[in-house]
Amino acid sequence: MASPLTEIPDHLLAEIFLRLPDSEDLVRTSLACVSFYRVATDDSFLRRFRRLHAPSVLGFLQAGGIFRPTMPPHPSAPAARALARAADFYFSFIPSRCHWTVQDIRDGRVLLARDLRQEEWALAPVFRDLAVCDPLHRRYVLLPPVTHDLAASLEHPFPMVRPARCKPFLVPLGEEEAAAGETAFRVILVAHCITSLAAFVFSSSTGQWQAAASKRWSDLGLGERDMAEMSRVHPFILSRHYAYGCFYWDWVEFGRKKLLLLDTRKMEFSIANLPRRKWSKVGIAIVEAGEGRLGIFGFHGETSSNLSYMVARDKGESPSQWQSEKTISLDSGYKYFIRDATQRYLLLTKIEASSLENPLVGYFSMDVKTLQLQRVHDVPQYLKYETHTYINFPPSLLSSKRI
Repeated sequence: MASPLTEIPDHLLAEIFLRLPDSEDLVRTSLACVSFYRVATDDSFLRRFRRLHAPSVLGFLQAGGIFRPTMPPHPSAPAARALARAADFYFSFIPSRCHWTVQDIRDGRVLLARDLRQEEWALAPVFRDLAVCDPLHRRYVLLPPVTHDLAASLEHPFPMVRPARCKPFLVPLGEEEAAAGETAFRVILVAHCITSLAAFVFSSSTGQWQAAASKRWSDLGLGERDMAEMSRVHPFILSRHYAYGCFYWDWVEFGRKKLLLLDTRKMEFSIANLPRRKWSKVGIAIVEAGEGRLGIFGFHGETSSNLSYMVARDKGESPSQWQSEKTISLDSGYKYFIRDATQRYLLLTKIEASSLENPLVGYFSMDVKTLQLQRVHDVPQYLKYETHTYINFPPSLLSSKRI
């Protein structure tokens, strides 16, 4: 005799499944029977589920393929432990004798760039080889090289260190793109040149690179001092943020209160101003505050124990008016640094301020919606490398039937 559960229509099953606490519960539910699996892996259902449920913080990835999984008592710890066992974060599944370094992570996918050997730097190309991979399912896509015509379009690239002046990163997919297929992805490559900026875009749907945006530093409305500083700073050490279809880079660490902005809808560079505050050098984070308004988390002055949250009063990518929303009091006697930010979480480090050696206490995540602070991982020493938060399980690059 058929179970009463199997007689529930699919649309009611979908409504029930939407109310499951997290994606791990959805995975377990999908394994119960064929009908549950069919509903739980439907593309339209998964899009609804992901809009309603914040993705899990599964850990963070550091230089050299070092994955730090989220530790107990964090609720994501069991899933993070399973990911650490199953995934290959040394990327040994890519059939290449070269070494790859992590450039960006988004939705569980990792963007890699090929390291150059010392003897290659003298004749280094403008752009390095890139690959997008799925370390969980051990699948990858090698991106074609940027064509010579596009490389030749750069105005005055920095000599000898040209690859270091080009920074690639993954682009979040819009709802229409996600609806077209979860195997799709886009990569943007921004080149910092002596006199100008340029952006190139690779789309997995076309399999080609295209020139997307170009702007002279002198056309960004900057003063001479700001223009000289912003064009000279190494792009790898700039903090990058994403909100409402725009990427932002900040120069807070260098005392500048300007943001470089790339609108991925118009594909245009511009400059935006930070709110008039004495921002600390320990980092800021630009997030989506809701209703099309930007939010900024940051520390002020020399202290780093009170985290401030400001929200723009007006909508748009370059608001002019801001209001203080909340001040989050953190433990006194410690220094906090913003190491990374995603669309939903901040990744903070906590360091003892009273000790001369400043030992690292741990890494913490903060939900930008609930402001809940949770310990993610303990690391014995502070490592000043790029830190990429690993969020959610990746959709496979070759098959969209994954949760």
